[in-house]
Amino acid sequence: MYNGSCDLRLLRDAFITWFPEARRMQLLNRNDLYQQEPPPFGKALLAHYALDSEYINLNNGSYGTTPRPVLEAINELTLLVESNPDRFHRLLYQPKLVDVRAKLAALIGAKTDEVVLVPNASMGLNTVLRNFEWNKGMSSSHVLKLSSKVSTTYGSISRTIQNISNVPPFPSACSITLNFPMSHSEVIQTFKEHLKIHPAAPNKKRVAVIDSIVSNPGVLLPWKEMVKVCREESIWSVVDAAHSIGQEVDLNMEEAKPDFFVSNCHKWLSAKRSNQHIIKTSLPTSHTYIPPADRTGPNFVEQFEWNGTIDFTHYLTVADALEFRNWLGGEHKINSYCHELALKGGQRLAEILGTRVMDPNGELTLNMVNVELPIPASIVWSKEIDAVLKRKLLEERKAYSPPFYHNKAWWTRCSAQVEDFEKIGEIWLEICDELPQE
Repeated sequence: MYNGSCDLRLLRDAFITWFPEARRMQLLNRNDLYQQEPPPFGKALLAHYALDSEYINLNNGSYGTTPRPVLEAINELTLLVESNPDRFHRLLYQPKLVDVRAKLAALIGAKTDEVVLVPNASMGLNTVLRNFEWNKGMSSSHVLKLSSKVSTTYGSISRTIQNISNVPPFPSACSITLNFPMSHSEVIQTFKEHLKIHPAAPNKKRVAVIDSIVSNPGVLLPWKEMVKVCREESIWSVVDAAHSIGQEVDLNMEEAKPDFFVSNCHKWLSAKRSNQHIIKTSLPTSHTYIPPADRTGPNFVEQFEWNGTIDFTHYLTVADALEFRNWLGGEHKINSYCHELALKGGQRLAEILGTRVMDPNGELTLNMVNVELPIPASIVWSKEIDAVLKRKLLEERKAYSPPFYHNKAWWTRCSAQVEDFEKIGEIWLEICDELPQE
């Protein structure tokens, strides 16, 4: 039964009573914590995360890692929701959501009503792409690495493009070959050459899906320049920026002017896992949907405020993730540390493995670095090899940096946050020695 004067500290104590494992997490009081000086970056910060102390984690880029203060905020908000679900969903939820949208808009240089929250980048990109009025022959471009038949566009987005092109009215889909290592100038030149080869047909539109930071390899693309090319060529630009928020500093949508920009908050921003006119409906369609012919004004934000009952704590505690990062020193300080560690750690890992970094000049590197693995070229990617590597890393050694096959070589992508490059290097040496015997 909800009581307006209920003390959330009592709710937190009740949570620990109901779920004894929460005691092991040593939930912190955020107000007290943020009165203290933050610890130095690196291993000293691990105390503020719920990671297994034995786990060597160089894969923040896939799922992120939620800090304890944000977990505390999630637990408090969960109990607030459950204490009176009607009051929360009918009165408290919407103002909190607007506050989060405003904070994110300020972070990326956009207007509040240009920013909405969706469950993840894949859902956001699907929403955008499935709202275009496709017609036969309309082009959709994305980035594809032909050498191994695996797209450097994220898998689900590549498949979304394929699915859209496989159903009426069958818009055409084409791809751009990018094999790394290659420079930003080479990427832009390749992009321009591709557009010349695939000009717009009369009365047809073109849509380009552009990664800001590729998932694998973990490389920064010159996406702002590519968006500019799109504007000059009258091409719709859809930026898959899943890795950008929390890793790219000084984002400014007003200056970059992509038609759409979709990112994740759970990867690098420490949260729990913009063009409005073509968005006719959210996915799933909201009860606030108004048919385009009947609209007298925008119907964009409203459709994304309520798409059915979900756990809204992950949306609403983005503000708490930002508060935690501000306590650590803010975006520039965090990313300067991670970037320097990526550059130095990548070089050290390459020395241990006797190989090379993909990006020796640092042009492609933010907080993820790609290092070649000494796996024989005769071993190519397969589901079986992938399963063996996951078992050897996660089950046998409690460590992970994602391996991938690109441009006829094996690589590993390392997210730089803790100085564990030497440890992961020794582990990879062991695994690479064992692999030919499997």
